[in-house]
Amino acid sequence: MHSDLPLPPIFLSHGSPMTALEPRAAGAFMQRLGPAIGASFGRPRAIVALSAHTLARQPVLLAAAQHAAVYDFGDFDPRLNTLRYDVAGAPALAAQVQSLLAMAGIAAQTTPHGGLDHGIWTPLRYAWPGAEVPVLPLAWVPSDSPAGQFALGQALAPLAHQGVLLLGSGSITHNLRRVFAAGLRAEPEQPEIAESAGFRRWWLERSAARDWPALFDYRQQAPHALDMHPSDEHLLPWYIAAGAGGRAHAPLRLHESVTHGSMGMDAYAFGPSAATLAATLARATMAA
Repeated sequence: MHSDLPLPPIFLSHGSPMTALEPRAAGAFMQRLGPAIGASFGRPRAIVALSAHTLARQPVLLAAAQHAAVYDFGDFDPRLNTLRYDVAGAPALAAQVQSLLAMAGIAAQTTPHGGLDHGIWTPLRYAWPGAEVPVLPLAWVPSDSPAGQFALGQALAPLAHQGVLLLGSGSITHNLRRVFAAGLRAEPEQPEIAESAGFRRWWLERSAARDWPALFDYRQQAPHALDMHPSDEHLLPWYIAAGAGGRAHAPLRLHESVTHGSMGMDAYAFGPSAATLAATLARATMAA
C-alpha cells in the first residue's frame, strides 16, 4: 500500500441505467476499481462525486448526513427501482470543500439535503458494494466551458493528498438518439460505429500528448464531436477530474469498452498516481 501517494482523480463512464443490472465489461472494471484503489492507496476517507445528472446554476454541496439512491430515470427495467445504495454523507468535508472553492474564487452553496443519482450510485455499488466510503456529491454548472470545469477541478486538487477521491461520472460518448434508436430495451452488444471509434481514439491520443488546448476546444477539433455529444454535460466531468490531476501528467485511460454501438464506457485517471493505479488494475486483470 502506498498511503503516502495522492489519490488519483477518476472519470468513469456510467452508461445506461441498465449498467446497474447488466455490468458487462465496464461493470467488471468498476468491480476491480475499488479493491485496486484500496490496494494502492488505502481506502478513501471520502468521495467527492460530480455527476452529469446532478447539476445546478451555482456549485452546491449536498451535505446530507446520509444518502440513498435516487431513481432519476423512467421506462427501464422496474428491477432498477429495487436497488439500494444507502451510504453515509460527509457533511464535515463540505465546509472544507466550500473553503477550497472560495479560495479559487468559486462561490459554492451547501444544502443539508442529499441523494445519489444513478451516475453516482451505479459505479459505487460495484466499486464499494458495502457502502463503506462516505460520499459528498457536488452539483456543478454545465454551462461553464471545459476550461472552466478544469479550473473547478484545480481548486479541488488538495483533496487528493488528504485521502479524498474525486470522482467525475459521465460518458466519453453520449448521443442518446443513436444509443436508443431501437428502443430502451435494445440489444447493447452491437458493433461500434465509426464515429464513436474516431472520437474515442482522438480523445486517447490528445490525452496522451497532454494537448490541453485541443482538448479544451474539442467541439471544434475532435472528429464527430457534435454527433457524439449533442450536449456535453456527460463529458464535462472529465475536465473536472483532469483539473484535479493537473496539467503536468497525461490523462491515463484505465478502461475502454462500448455498449449500444456508440456509448463509450471509457474510464480515465489523472495526476502523478494514475500510473500506480493502472498497474494495480493490470495485475488484477491478469490474475482474474
